[in-house]
Amino acid sequence: MPSLRWQKVPDSQPESRRKTAPLEAGRSEGRGRSTEQTVFSCGQGTPAAGRLRMGRLGREMLSFFFILVPVYLHGALLQEAGPARHRKLFFEKLRRLEEQFRRFQEVTLTHLQRIASNYNLSYNIDARFQSLAQESQAVALAVNQSQATVQGDLGHLKTWMRKTQRRSRKVDSRLLALGAALSEGSKQRSRERKEQEAQRAALSSLALDVQALRDMLARLTPLVQSQGARLAALEGQLQVTDLGTTAPGPTPARLPAQPGPPSPSSPKPQWGRQALRASPEPRDPPQDFSGHLPGMREPPGPGSRRAWPPERPGEICNVGPVLIFPNASTENVVLLSPGFLSGLRALSVCSWVRTASSHLGTLLSYATEENDNKLVLHGRDSLVPGSIHFVIGDPAFRELPLQPLLDGQWHHVCVIWTSILGKYWLHVDRRLVATGSRFREGYEIPPGGSLVLGQEQDSVGGGFDSSEAFVGSMAGLAIWDRVLVPGEVSDLATGKEHPTGTILTLANATLLGGFVQRANCTCLELCP
Repeated sequence: MPSLRWQKVPDSQPESRRKTAPLEAGRSEGRGRSTEQTVFSCGQGTPAAGRLRMGRLGREMLSFFFILVPVYLHGALLQEAGPARHRKLFFEKLRRLEEQFRRFQEVTLTHLQRIASNYNLSYNIDARFQSLAQESQAVALAVNQSQATVQGDLGHLKTWMRKTQRRSRKVDSRLLALGAALSEGSKQRSRERKEQEAQRAALSSLALDVQALRDMLARLTPLVQSQGARLAALEGQLQVTDLGTTAPGPTPARLPAQPGPPSPSSPKPQWGRQALRASPEPRDPPQDFSGHLPGMREPPGPGSRRAWPPERPGEICNVGPVLIFPNASTENVVLLSPGFLSGLRALSVCSWVRTASSHLGTLLSYATEENDNKLVLHGRDSLVPGSIHFVIGDPAFRELPLQPLLDGQWHHVCVIWTSILGKYWLHVDRRLVATGSRFREGYEIPPGGSLVLGQEQDSVGGGFDSSEAFVGSMAGLAIWDRVLVPGEVSDLATGKEHPTGTILTLANATLLGGFVQRANCTCLELCP
């Protein structure tokens, strides 16, 4: 804001100067213009409305002064010819008037400067308010965006937490089922130990009986020998009697009996002589006949296991289509449709399987709205390599050993179950490798669910996990609603005959997801 200066005429000036001072009042118009210019210069940088308002106020003040100054000048000119006293009074009044005008001009200028500063301040406040409003809008927009992002993250977190809780519940239920299975296994092992102890007790009692029999034989041996001697003496007496009847003469001296040729007239002594020769001497050690008794088997030694000779499939042909799962993708899923049309109280699932992975993954998964693990054959990478969980109505399951399937070759697998006594069987390449009972006894697998191959469902038709994916090939998969007998399993594994009554095969594969490929080959060894 430019400062305004006003030239004050001191009282010590000469009278001639004071006489000409009223003439300078005529310059008030010029001063008015400078004041107006000053007012306008004070409003530089302000809007046009502010400048007009300040200029109007300055013009009103200048018009007021332009009226007063000529009146005073006219009076001064009229009194110029008067006496000096009147002239002095006139100049004194003019000086006071000039001082009042100067004070009034200073007050007016101060007031105008204050108005200009207040207007500039209000303008700056409006600009700041506008900038603050723009900043608040930007902040509100950023807050809305961050809130939307946070809500999306919270939604993902809730979904992940629900899935984690569902999996934790499944893991807990499986742990409980595993604990129950372990307790049942420990009970079964204790029963087997008791049976083995009973067998050992029976064997020990039988060994005692054998030892008693040996002792009895040892006691009977001298009696038999004495009877043999008596029979020999009787035989000698008979021979002497025969000689005496044929040729009379002196009675010969009694000689010890010598063995002679068998006589047809004396068969019994001859038997006694043979028994005497065959009987062991009393001083011979008793022989152990326990190993030669019928029905006796040598008990197995500690740690002994019956090893099955390895068997590889031969030329198996006419196995049908082959499904190839190249990698562990959550999109590699095969849907079998329709699923189970009626409830199942018995089940047989057989298929040719080949995998090059370190674990088997999920072969089959059947889920309903009630339970996503109504029927599952799956193995995770966290399980023992080669083991697979056979689940019927989660959380009940049995762990099946399928370690031979990890050699990268084709193997035939059959999993069979019946609700009668809860019996189940696992056949690998025609051999029974695992069996058990009391697994879902009296249970019925409900119909109307989703049946997929290659992935384990956490929900109906979804919730897949790459760690549970199957990587490899399947051929000849078929499902029956009955129990296959061992002969039928053997015919399947050798490619001789396909049992009747299948309810689902790979021909029911209606959807191949991801990178799953379908191939047709004449024989199994030619399949990819």
